Amino acid sequence: MHDSLPLRVATPDDWDTISRLLATAFNEDVDPDLDRAERATYEPDRTLVIADGDTLVGVAGVFTRDMTVPGAVVPAAHVTMVGVAPTHRRRGLLRRLMHRQLRDVYDARREPFAVLWASEGRIYQRFGYGLATTKLFLEIDTREVRLAEPERFSPGRLRPAQPAAVQAELARVYDQVRGGRPGWSSRDERWWGYVLADVASRRHGATEMRAVLREGPSGVDGYALWRVKSSWDHDGPNGEVRVREVVAGDWSAYVDLWRFLLSVDLTRTTVYSFGAVDEPLLHLANEPRRLGARLGDALWVRIVDLPAALAARRYAADVDVVLEVTDDLLVENTGRWHLVAGGALHPHRRAGRPRLRCLRARRGVPGRGVAGRARRGRTGGRAADRRARRRERRVRLAPGPVGRGDLLRPAVTVRRPAAGRRRARAAR
Repeated sequence: MHDSLPLRVATPDDWDTISRLLATAFNEDVDPDLDRAERATYEPDRTLVIADGDTLVGVAGVFTRDMTVPGAVVPAAHVTMVGVAPTHRRRGLLRRLMHRQLRDVYDARREPFAVLWASEGRIYQRFGYGLATTKLFLEIDTREVRLAEPERFSPGRLRPAQPAAVQAELARVYDQVRGGRPGWSSRDERWWGYVLADVASRRHGATEMRAVLREGPSGVDGYALWRVKSSWDHDGPNGEVRVREVVAGDWSAYVDLWRFLLSVDLTRTTVYSFGAVDEPLLHLANEPRRLGARLGDALWVRIVDLPAALAARRYAADVDVVLEVTDDLLVENTGRWHLVAGGALHPHRRAGRPRLRCLRARRGVPGRGVAGRARRGRTGGRAADRRARRRERRVRLAPGPVGRGDLLRPAVTVRRPAAGRRRARAAR
């Protein structure tokens, strides 16, 4: 019955209905100011909806953006705005939307993978998504933490500013840094407008968004976006700095910005929800336990075009391994593939067992390394299995300090969701 409900591409006029549907699905109210900011990023021609009569009951969208992977910047389908009306849950509507969305992305042959932030991780694994990066939540006791000064420290000057007034400078620094940060997404004028839209419902009791820019010998080389939540108790001030993002082009800028964020007057805590798993603070802090670090999931990735996805990124060492992949949703990915040299992937026609067997598409998601969730094919002996393990370890190497084979290596890469909690969540 529910397969008969019409699924179609959205129109610009659908936005108001989609916004109300998402607010209901995420147990929120429509905020007019946030609604205006989100409308600017809406791409109706990449949004799918399901209607029951005159009522929209399901939606799934995509943002058209690029994303950095090790050694390259490639187009990626930024999945977002996924929701089903509470009255139509458990009826297969989400399955229809996600299957159609993946097929549309594949048929367009532009984006080799799809990426999202999940409201709940268990939702998307059945559609082939796998966890690509993790993130650190930091709740720093600023009275107990001091930062070491790196070698060759270059002093700079900090300048406070209203974020919207310095958008051009922020964008210039972001673009300079983004190419070396796997997992970071492109931001055009629309996206900067959204990122800097300081609507009241996003503040959660804190101040308006503030910016601080770091000026080094060659100009602005870093910035931070932050807020403060004022608080007092019987012992005096107990405020909290809430960091939205820190973008730094070098160590000196990074240290200067964090020293500032850890020393704001009348505050005792600094909170950062999107730290990388190898966040330099872990090594700069004299008392890392007081960083209050907690690990959580971040970007989820789905391979759409397997050859294009694995050829798009770069590897720290030459590879030569045969993969066997099963993909029930995108059968074009199913088969044996020979990954060689700098990342070229070819159909494998030789006889013999594969070195790595990926049981499902998500098991081979590049965010966990090419072999992250694969199991080794039995080769008939311990020596062969040792060779397979060496091959697996070699494939997992990647450029950068982490040394992993992730498509989205989590080396200072984590960014906030693209469009707030109401969206299904896309990478930012």
